[in-house]
Amino acid sequence: MRPKKFSILLIIFLSFTISSSVFSQNNYWVFFKDKKDVTFNPYQYFDNKAIERRVSLGISLYDSTDFPLNNNYKKSIVSLCDSVINESRWFNAMAIKATNNQIASIKNLSFVEEVQLINTYAIYTSYQNDFDTSVLTTKRDLLKQQIEAMGGNLFIANGIDGKGIRIAIFDGGFPTVDKNPVFEHIRKDNRIIKTWDFTKNKEFVYGYNLHGTMVMSCIGGMINGVKLGLATGAEFLLARTEVNTEPYSEEVNWLAAVEWADKNGADIINSSLGYTYHRYFNNQMDGKTSLVSRAANLAARKGMLVVNAAGNDGDNNWKYIGTPADADSALSIGGIDPKTNYHISFSSLGPTSDKRMKPNVCAFGSVVVAKKEGIGTSQGTSFSSPLVAGFAACAWQLDRTLTNMQLFKEIEKSANLYPYFDYAHGYGVPQANYFINKSTSPKEPTFTFNVENNELKVAIDSTFFDESLLFYYNIEDSNGMLEEYYVLSVNQKDILQLDLSKYSKGDVINFHYNYYTTSYKIN
Repeated sequence: MRPKKFSILLIIFLSFTISSSVFSQNNYWVFFKDKKDVTFNPYQYFDNKAIERRVSLGISLYDSTDFPLNNNYKKSIVSLCDSVINESRWFNAMAIKATNNQIASIKNLSFVEEVQLINTYAIYTSYQNDFDTSVLTTKRDLLKQQIEAMGGNLFIANGIDGKGIRIAIFDGGFPTVDKNPVFEHIRKDNRIIKTWDFTKNKEFVYGYNLHGTMVMSCIGGMINGVKLGLATGAEFLLARTEVNTEPYSEEVNWLAAVEWADKNGADIINSSLGYTYHRYFNNQMDGKTSLVSRAANLAARKGMLVVNAAGNDGDNNWKYIGTPADADSALSIGGIDPKTNYHISFSSLGPTSDKRMKPNVCAFGSVVVAKKEGIGTSQGTSFSSPLVAGFAACAWQLDRTLTNMQLFKEIEKSANLYPYFDYAHGYGVPQANYFINKSTSPKEPTFTFNVENNELKVAIDSTFFDESLLFYYNIEDSNGMLEEYYVLSVNQKDILQLDLSKYSKGDVINFHYNYYTTSYKIN
């Protein structure tokens, strides 16, 4: 009888395995072929600011990507799937939960273009614990530096505070923003225009993860008249998109939030989040594989400036930026250490997998932020990004004739290393002086180099010798890719000596010191 019992158990086990496979659920995107038989009224759908943005940029109010999904298609999907997570007008798609059998039926529908498994998860680009500030006398010193590093005092002195600019923040929650004194000046003027929790489908966002509160403070926070971020006069849209316990839905929420931000008139989007793949395929960080990077590029086409943290993977196995920081039209922000003024170890590195330069610019990666009560300190490119978003709002306030992508380029040009760049700093830290005075100085040579017997020597001009500054150089191959890049402390005038025989013909050595950049090509 024992063999009989074993057979019964085996059949039960196989039945359970098969049924588990058939009925297990995954999340999917279902893309439709068209938007037949839909109607759309932009004046009913869009906020006035969204319409103004489109008109000023010459963007059609009747772009088909803004049209709703076909209602009959939606009903068919609803009848076949387990549940609907969300939908995207821009991509003409629905995000659903479904079993393998249900997906097989959905794929056979005549109006379905494609079905994709949702396989990404989000990470916050910050470390949320207070860090050692012993090198900095007080938090006030750091607070002063995070603004001054961008020349932000020039914006403040000229009364530039981001007024008239609407900034959307995508994050995991905004606890105490509705009562914290750091945001009193914003609440007093009713400048939190709209809120939405995409994880719970309700307006309340003033709870959950503190991350969003800290991020918002780096854009427009102020305490006792002292600014934590530069855009204290801006308007805000607050979107809760992240839930740590529901990683597969977060990319869907980001897509829904970017369409919501567009609809509600956002000028700037700050996303201090990064999405990476479970199997760590760096080659997918090409700015066009993930839906969020494609959405970031589409947001830029619709006139918004997308500012995204580079990520905190610089000192781990992933190492490189995630998505949507990889998007061509996303202004990707790296982090620098306030103690050294160069790359902070955790800040994710470029280039993208298709070899484009990232990050674009950088800002402090260790900062003073709002906590649930009062202020504290935190680290991460999560906070570099909003510092630059606040900077961008001020720069745009100064010249509203700029398009979003013109502003993008101007921010790059304003950075303290431009036109020099590397994969840790991008073009460096944006500078307010560029927008206030339309100048950076000095531009005259601050160092010289001499080549003799296949040896290159660099010497800093005594007029510009300053031990508080840094000397940068990189090696660029004939395809424009950086093979190596370095930052040197300036402790002597004879700063660099290179054996040129180590490099290939056609390689270019780029140097930068004190706003002066020059190059030497190896022949």
